[in-house]
This record gives sequence, C-alpha cells and structure tokens, in this order.
Amino acid sequence: MANTEPDLFSGRREQMFPVLGESDLARAARFGTPRSFATGEYLFRAGEPGPGMFILLSGLVTISQRDGLGHVVPIIREGAGAFLAEVGQLSGAPALVDGVAEEPVEALLLPPAQLRALITAEAELGERITRALILRRVGLIERGVAGAVLIGDAQSPHLVRLENFLRRIGHPYHVVGPHDDASACSLATQYANRPHEVLVVCPNGSILVDPDEGQLAQCLGLLNPDEHHELYDVAIVGAGPAGLATAVYAASEGLAVVALDCRAYGGQAGASARIENYLGFPTGISGQALAGRAYVQAQKFGARVLVPAQVTALECLPDAPPALRLTDGRRLRARAVVVASGARYNRPDARNLPAFEGRGVWYWASPIEARLCRGEEVVLVGGGNSAGQAAVFLAAHAARVTVLVRGAGLAATMSRYLIDRIEAADNITVLPWQELSQLEGDAAGHLASVEWRDRDTGAATRRNVRNLFLFIGASPETAFLADCGVALDRAGFVVTGGPGRGELESSLPGVFAVGDVRAGSTKRVGAAIGEGAAVVAALHRFLEVAKENTK
Repeated sequence: MANTEPDLFSGRREQMFPVLGESDLARAARFGTPRSFATGEYLFRAGEPGPGMFILLSGLVTISQRDGLGHVVPIIREGAGAFLAEVGQLSGAPALVDGVAEEPVEALLLPPAQLRALITAEAELGERITRALILRRVGLIERGVAGAVLIGDAQSPHLVRLENFLRRIGHPYHVVGPHDDASACSLATQYANRPHEVLVVCPNGSILVDPDEGQLAQCLGLLNPDEHHELYDVAIVGAGPAGLATAVYAASEGLAVVALDCRAYGGQAGASARIENYLGFPTGISGQALAGRAYVQAQKFGARVLVPAQVTALECLPDAPPALRLTDGRRLRARAVVVASGARYNRPDARNLPAFEGRGVWYWASPIEARLCRGEEVVLVGGGNSAGQAAVFLAAHAARVTVLVRGAGLAATMSRYLIDRIEAADNITVLPWQELSQLEGDAAGHLASVEWRDRDTGAATRRNVRNLFLFIGASPETAFLADCGVALDRAGFVVTGGPGRGELESSLPGVFAVGDVRAGSTKRVGAAIGEGAAVVAALHRFLEVAKENTK
C-alpha cells in the first residue's frame, strides 16, 4: 500500500488503513459477493450512491478526491487486504471519493446491510473496521478534501449558516473565496447577474445559489425527496441525545427505526463546546463528538436518520398507524412514535434582534463562530450550563467575554465546576441583574452594537461588539402534536404517565415522549439518554399488544 499524499492522514495511518489478514478475510467472506473490475474501471464515484464496502483480494485501487471545480487530490493507493469505505457506507450514503482500478481487481462487495451484519457478528473485526471508517470521515473533514465546495466570503452569514449545518452533521466540505481560485472566480463571474452570497458546487458538478439546508442535503445525496412507503416500527421525532439513544437501543433490538430532525443530529447538546460532567468522560467531550458517536451507532444497527427533515404534524387516523407529515409533503408511517423533539432556543425581547440573527447573533458557539470573533470582545447572555460552556470556550478565542445574567449570579443555575472555570478566566466578566434591550447594525446589515439595562437602576450600557451569543433557555417543540390532542402542560411540554400508562407514554396510546420535551424531565444529557433507553421496553410492550390485537 503506497500513499501518494504522504501527510494527508499522518499520525493515524495504521488505524485508518489496516490490512486484513487471512483469518479476517475468511470471516468476512460469508458477508460479501465477489466482484471483478478491469483496469481503469471505477469501483465508486464521488457524489454517486455508495455500493457499500469493498474488500480487495487482488489488484490495486487508487482513491482520490474530485470536487466540482475539477480539482483532483490523490489520497491513497490500496492493495490486497485493504477495505474501501468510510462511515457513510453504513447507511449507503453517496461516495465522497473516487475509487478506480489501476490494474485488474478482484474484490468482495458488502452492501450496507451486509456491512452492518459483519460489524455486529464479528465483534473484534467489526471494531477495527468501524474505527477505521470513522477516522476516515474525520480525516476528510479535517483536510476539507471531499464533499461540497462553498464559494463565498468568509464573513457571509449565509456561508456561516451552511458551514454550521455541515459541521454539525459531520459532513466534509471546502470553502473557497470567490477570488482565491480560478474556477471559483469563473463561476462567481458567471452568476454575477444574480445577487447571491454563496454558490455551492455539489459533488456531481451541479450548482446551487444560496441554498437552504434541505437543498444542500439533497445536493449531497443525504435526503431522498421520494415518498417513503415503509411502515416503521418506531418513528422518532428529534435526533438529540434522547432521540439518538432511542434509535440506538430500538434498532439494536431489531426494530425498524427512523429518526428525523429539522436541524442536525445532537440537538442543543450537539452545540455544546465541552460537556465535562457526563459519566465516563473525565476530560470532557464536545456535544458534537458525543452526538456523532451516537449517530454512527444508530447507523451501525440499521436505524435510518433523516436530517434535515421537519415534521409539521402528527396524523392520527382511525384504525391506522400514526403518520408524520413533513414540510415537503411526504408522510412517514410507524406503529409507534417517540417524541424527542426537545426545545427551540428562546429569544429575548430586544429591539432589532431578528434582523441580526446569523449576522452577529448566535444561539451556539462552535469553532466557526470562534473564528469570527477572534481577538474581539463578545457579549453572551445566559446563566445555565450551556452558557457557561460557551463562555469558557469563547474566552480561548475572544479578547473579552461579557456575560449578562438576569438574576443575582450563576450559583442557582450553573454547575460549580463551570463557575470555577469562569472565575479563573481573566477575560470573562459576569454582570448580574442585566437585561438585553436593543441591537444596532452597520451599513452592511451586520451587528455593530449591543445595549443592555440594569434591572434595578434602569441604567443603560452600550458596547460596540460584532458578536452576541444567546443561551437563555428554550421552549418545547410540540406544535406538531396539536391535531392529535396529545396532552401538554401549561408550558407546552408533553404530559406522560398516569392511570393505565407507562411513565413515558403520552395521553395518546402508542405515542411516547422522552428527554427535554417531556414534562417533569431532568434537563441533563445523561437523563435524556437514560429515558431514550428506557422507552424501548415500553415500545416492545406496546408493539406486542398491538400485534396480538390484530390477530
């Protein structure tokens, strides 16, 4: 195996590109189908549906990245004993790279279902393969050598929004300034007569102008616009910690599972810069990393995860399984529904706030936002753990972080370890009894200044800042339940339990609720994951009773 790009994946080569021995090949053989390829024939192409994983028995294959601008980046040459795939092939996602035979090749093809079967049946071999598939995706993300090409100014709010989406779903991409590349410059000139902020070059070469997240996902082959006719055992609304836990445990026990999220997997937890009080991670873990691992686990067991896919209504029909109506008009049917939709970010009542969302006002803090505020002062509003995690993260990048708190301080709402971290940072200032009042922008429409008022004295303070971070809680995402009459409490959270119902079952039989959206739940990642695991037993009981009633 000779690498044509020596430092592309340096430091993790043995784990990323292990060679299978004879015993490994013998164990894998029963899951694959023999395939032959002539010299120059493609095993797979970037942007086209991935066939699964290939295990090479003989011959050489060159792996390279080809973007929509015509650039080709050699990655590696693979020979006998190598396996060709990355983590997307667990679910049959489009290939991110090209694989072409340099000479006649004999291989075993394991389609996604057989790849998952191998990983489950052969635990030790499956662990090595899964680790390699994940690390390959990580390598592609870190190097920006696959996926869509985003052409736009680095400060463009639309570009930042698309970057955030791709980062949160763990999909590689590459950003090019409109004047940094000859092909990008040519495209920018070609579309100059159409006002736009971002051009997206899809892996198949098609061009999108200022796409939304759904259009971008379709361009990448992550969303199929066709109607889904399957009847799933379980449909999960929301792919945060509770929804992903439900998907992992339900799919691992043989249920047919689909999970949907209107934004990205991970929910609000996915936006946390570092979670340090989650069991088993003494040095902490980012919300995105935790969610990404759960997402891979869900795919490993065969769960289908659709992102972004927004549910507009739960349809309840007499003598028929419930159905989920999506914004694009499609319907998904399932025997049972788990509501894990979490909550949407609250917005303070501050003048002009909506005008600057995505243009200096942020509801999360990722490396993308950190890049925008490097060396500058930022203002952050909130006093909970999410606010504390964001403040500590931003303090490593911004010149100063000013934290506004409505109450007397942080002690009543934030974990002690975060308070200690904030107090130890010399560039974080916490101001109690403050309330955001208004925002002002510059001529280009970006945030330029923030004003807040003291709740006791009414004194106003104005600060010239270009980035404002809001972490002031959230409201439950339950509007889609209105047509079915699922009982909610006064705040809109789903009421569960009661006579004749399990602790996690709603007032509507077959509809369950877990995580932050459930009334009375503990708003912690660990608690949400626990409820996601616990609800699977209730799902089995419901499905078994429903099956008996149909006999």
